[in-house]
This record gives sequence, structure tokens and C-alpha cells, in this order.
Amino acid sequence: MNKLVFTPQATVFCGIDVSARSLAVARIGSDGSLAQREFANSAGGHKELLAWLAKCNTKVRVSLEATGIYSLDLALALDGEASIELAVLNPKLVNRFAQTLRRSKTDAADAVVLAEYGQRMPFTPWQRPLASHLRLRTVGRYIESLVVDQAGLKNRLRTAEGTATTPRAVLVDLRQALAALERRVAKMRREALELVRAEAALWERFRLLTSVPGIAEISALQILSELVLLAPTMTVRQWVASSGLDPAHQQSGTSLHKPSRISRAGNRHLRRALYMPALSAARNDPHLRAFYLALRSRHKTGLQALMAVARKLLHAIYGIFKSGTPYDGKLLFPNIQTAVESIAG
Repeated sequence: MNKLVFTPQATVFCGIDVSARSLAVARIGSDGSLAQREFANSAGGHKELLAWLAKCNTKVRVSLEATGIYSLDLALALDGEASIELAVLNPKLVNRFAQTLRRSKTDAADAVVLAEYGQRMPFTPWQRPLASHLRLRTVGRYIESLVVDQAGLKNRLRTAEGTATTPRAVLVDLRQALAALERRVAKMRREALELVRAEAALWERFRLLTSVPGIAEISALQILSELVLLAPTMTVRQWVASSGLDPAHQQSGTSLHKPSRISRAGNRHLRRALYMPALSAARNDPHLRAFYLALRSRHKTGLQALMAVARKLLHAIYGIFKSGTPYDGKLLFPNIQTAVESIAG
């Protein structure tokens, strides 16, 4: 279980700003001195970074933001070192902390902010995910990329079929490519399902997910592949924040009052996986439909109301995972009649 550590055990604090190709690193020594370096975000660059940190000859607390595949390999490399304490942080929390420091927005400055965050804020150790969970997440995201390619190819075929100038050879090739891609998607979904079946806890969560309105097997696989790496001690509010579905308010005095929107400071893959289930649930589940219509009656846009439904779905998933019982809309919306009456009124 994650444990907050309020008394720093480390004497050196390191922040790493991660991008696709490089790592901007800032290291604050026990005497307050600041050293900065840049390394390649590759296996070789990770080894160089570890050698540089090893020169401290003391415990080093490393803080970096969760940036998906760009940070995962680095986190795994750092976690394997006994002299390193590792925290992988929600970017939204780091951004709030950075605003208090009023620094420039550069990779080097962001690395310093992360180092200072590790020095000043309570420490939550990163939990290394199970290898089977990493495989599921990887397969899930690969399926997502294939589905995006599939949608693009369908659009190209539809466009080609809509004009008489398209040669028959092009149409045949597009149809064959689409059929091949559909077979690949189906194969990867079977692979993901086998990974889920191989672990009793994952299979039980998959079964619970399919009890939620709007979530069938395909959506359940995508959602589970994203949720599987979340720490078991996270609260539902932390789930929502990590997905980027939490509301962001823009209000200051009487001069600034913009409509609320979701923060998007989180896992876009999870948001995408929840979109179609939210759309289906808003149409077909009486509780979530009443919630959706109540928001629309309060002049929320269709997208705002739909994202609120997605957030409610995430709350429902969290609840059924914790309780081990199938979805029950009455528990999520105990006052559905009130919502219905507010719409009618």
C-alpha cells in the first residue's frame, strides 16, 4: 500500500522533466546546491542518469510526472535502484505547486520545480506494477491505435466509394486493407481477454465492468487496461483527477467567469475509453439518463453533460470494484426521482 512519508529520508532531491526524446534533470544537494543535466530518454540515457545519481553516495528522492509511455520505462529503471526513492506525480498537482513558485515554463525550470516538490511535499512512493498488468495496458493501447487506424481507413473507403473516378484496384486494395486491420483488432482483443482470464482478480473486475450500463466486453477491456495500473490506495477523487475528468473552474471576481470544463490534465486514453459507454448509458440507463437530462435542463452543453456522465461512470466503477458487487444505479443516484421532477418542473 502507498504510504505518505512526511519526514524526508533522502538528503538529495531530484526532479526529472520527461519528454519523448530527452530528460531534463535537476538535482538539489544536501547543501542546497543545484546541478542540472540533460540525458536521452532511452535505455542508454537511463543508465547514464543512474550513474550520475549514484555519485551522490546517499539516498536520492526522485520526482517525475506521469506521462504515459515516456515516463514508464524510466520509472521502472529508477525503481530498481536501492538508493533511490521514487515518486510518480499527477501533473495537475505539480502544476498547482509550480504556480506558487512563479517560474518560467521551460523543461529545465520544470525539473527544478519537481525537485523542490520532492523536497517540500509529503512523499508517496511509487508502486511498481505487475508485469501482467503492464502487458495488458500495452495491448490495450495498441488496440486503441489500431481502432483509430481502422476508423481512418473506413473514412477513406467511404470517400473512395463516393466518387466514380476511383479505380476499381484502389477500392479492392482499401477493402482488403480494412479486412486485414479488422482481423488484427480481433486478434489483439482475444489476446487482451486471455490476459484478463489468466488472473482471477482481473477477471472479476472485468465481470463487474460488464454489469455497468453502456459497458460491453470491448469497452470493458479498454477501460480495465487503463485502470489496472492505478494504485489500489487511490481515492475516487484521485481516480477522477488522474483521468482528467475533474472540472476546471475559471472565475475571478466579477470580471472573469467562464463556463466550467474538464481539466484534461490526466489520462486521455481512459477518457476516450469512457466516451462511448457514457454516450450509451446517457441514452439507455434510466438513472444516468435522468442525470444527463437534469444537466441539460440547467443549460449545460451536450458535451459538458456527457463528460459529467463519464465522471459518474468512473465513480460507479470505483464503487463496484471496492464493494465487489454489480452496478446498481439506485446506489449511485439515490434521489433519481428528485432529478426527474426537476426536469419536469
